[in-house]
Amino acid sequence: MPTPDGMISRKTVLKAAAALGAAPLLVGGGVALARDQVDSGEPLALTPECHDGDAPTVEQIEGPYFKPNSPLRGSMVNDGPGTHLVVSGYVFGRACRPISGVLLDFWQADNGGNYDNVTYTFRGHQFTDANGAYRLDTIVPGLYPGRTRHLHVKLQAPGRSIVTTQLYFPGEPRNSTDSIYDPRLLMNVRQNGQTREASFDFVLDVPQTPGTPSPTPTPTGGPSTPPPGGTWAAGTSYQAGDRVTYSGVSYTCLQAHTAMVGWEPPNVPALWQRS
Repeated sequence: MPTPDGMISRKTVLKAAAALGAAPLLVGGGVALARDQVDSGEPLALTPECHDGDAPTVEQIEGPYFKPNSPLRGSMVNDGPGTHLVVSGYVFGRACRPISGVLLDFWQADNGGNYDNVTYTFRGHQFTDANGAYRLDTIVPGLYPGRTRHLHVKLQAPGRSIVTTQLYFPGEPRNSTDSIYDPRLLMNVRQNGQTREASFDFVLDVPQTPGTPSPTPTPTGGPSTPPPGGTWAAGTSYQAGDRVTYSGVSYTCLQAHTAMVGWEPPNVPALWQRS
């Protein structure tokens, strides 16, 4: 459905394309990533348009509370009390094509503004699906001194570098006093009953050719032949702490995952640490 300014939102295009089993269409030479309209009818600022020459999603500092080896899961809503929050969207490359298999690692404060650095409360990672989509079920994070309300996320497309950033909530009083806050990272948030629904699309600096399917490899159905001199194999399920060799170098698994072509240990420092 067109937005008030006459543009078709990229979510509408993607949902229609997914229903037809087709790749998203390019509108006017590129899908402008205008997020859905807020309740006031005023559009939020655009995330970078994903056509050649536009900048990817801006990066931000990691902060002091990141912890590797988060569990593989898309729901953290049962980790503690709070207002139910669902965050969803897509990950695109530079030609506005969705990217499957992107690792998204989320972490946040609980309802009281505290981070769990002992276990993995309100921490988890997931991968985008074949349509480049992700969905996180969690709670609205609490406030703590010096910061506005926010979510942390690290993203990594297969074979690409890690992107670290934060997502923000519109209408928060502390947005204007938080020195890290960036309006380009505002989610669109609406109330649906007792749940707050948020959306945000990421654009990664992944080269693509317009009109062609995403080049991102998909998981294989079973173990493949190990690389020369190595024990790592695509299709194998690895757990944190597992050790493999690849091209004569040893690596330790940081996060449980199923290996796939394009996610060889040297390419994904979010999953493998050289040991």
